[in-house]
Amino acid sequence: SFDEYDMFVEHRCSDFGMDSSKNKYPGDSVVTGRGRINGRLAYVFSQVCFLSVHHQVMDQAAMVGAPVIGLNDSGGARIQEGVESLAGYADIFLRNVLCSGLVPQISLIMGPCAGGAVYSPALTDFTFMVKDTSYLFITGPDVVKSVTNEDVTQEQLGGAKTHTAVSGVAHRAFENDIDALLNLREFFNYLPLSNRDPAPVCECHDPSDRLVPELDTVVPMESTKAYDMLDIIRSIVDEREFFEIMPSYARNIVVGFARMNGRTVGIVGNQPKVASGCLDINSSVKGARFVRFCDAFNIPLITFVDVPGFLPGTAQEYGGIIRHGAKLLFAFAEATVPKITVITRKAYGGAYDVMSSKHLRGDANYAWPTAEVAVMGAKGAVQIIFRGKETDAEAEYVDKFANPFPAAMRGFVDDIIQPSTTRMRICHDLDVLASKSQTNPWKKHANIPL
Repeated sequence: SFDEYDMFVEHRCSDFGMDSSKNKYPGDSVVTGRGRINGRLAYVFSQVCFLSVHHQVMDQAAMVGAPVIGLNDSGGARIQEGVESLAGYADIFLRNVLCSGLVPQISLIMGPCAGGAVYSPALTDFTFMVKDTSYLFITGPDVVKSVTNEDVTQEQLGGAKTHTAVSGVAHRAFENDIDALLNLREFFNYLPLSNRDPAPVCECHDPSDRLVPELDTVVPMESTKAYDMLDIIRSIVDEREFFEIMPSYARNIVVGFARMNGRTVGIVGNQPKVASGCLDINSSVKGARFVRFCDAFNIPLITFVDVPGFLPGTAQEYGGIIRHGAKLLFAFAEATVPKITVITRKAYGGAYDVMSSKHLRGDANYAWPTAEVAVMGAKGAVQIIFRGKETDAEAEYVDKFANPFPAAMRGFVDDIIQPSTTRMRICHDLDVLASKSQTNPWKKHANIPL
């Protein structure tokens, strides 16, 4: 179904022997065009070097409302072209920005991508890499060696492991090119074609009223014992299929796409297995970006909460946890898509507010019987209230706050539900909220604390 554009375009550079016929090829190392993935329109470009023929593809994608997919294998600017190559960069960057929030943009890095070329993937919504063969860096190992005297390999500097686990630049890494392309096709099915389309709905063979009895025992009785939030997510969603985004980065929060009764949803959940599910700088930024993408493209948000608070310590404070934590708060508060929240266990302090609470315009907020909504944990609270005096007030504090009833009595939680009924309740709410219409006050744009 692929229709190629501009297949006879050649470069116009004549310096340093570039006007020789042996240096001119039809298409000039770039393939652009449109086609269909599972019957749905997409615009694609594949590049070995940077050239301005991407313009037509990106302009037309924005005009008709279809996603843009870039297959990147670029060494950066063609030095012989001088300033013209820099103009080509900026033209692409401008279109990346103008298309942001208009149509989904996906970058697949399938080889080296260096220099200014890295900023185009950085401006897109999702960046995927291929293990051992793809690299992303501003300057290569040789330049790093000459400037900072550091010895570093391409893999260490900008390989898939670095960007998916350390820097957070890339969202996922795949074993090889074929695996990457197959996963990209699967991922594409979750996305709407543009911000004018609702979240995609596909045929579902998993009953919406299915009970999940194992959820009644998944949360341990001891509040300090960990469990895997992914077990809860996979048990609730259609066919146990969950496409996790950034699984190796900031693992104390889980984000990704799934389907509920055939409808695409965005999932956000604290992960008690890692750092007890505390929010920190990286998890706040990871969560905020995902929430804003879902809001931009009409994808409902389901949030699973088990958060003891923000991670304490000088490293977090010096790194700006206040500013970064505010990003996640901002993203949830700004979102106008359907928002459903389930508190599975702890919801302490400011982190309770941040995680799509009722106060941030949550549409349906539920608590499991194991939920605890409080300012902080019982032990710490009693130490502060009684200033370290010997007291048995901890048991009293637990009775008073280590349960979901105080929040439910004040209307901060809509219902305390049996965990096994969670899927049924969420599917029912999504049906009701499908026609939700909510707007924010008019403004040129908000000023998120970047």
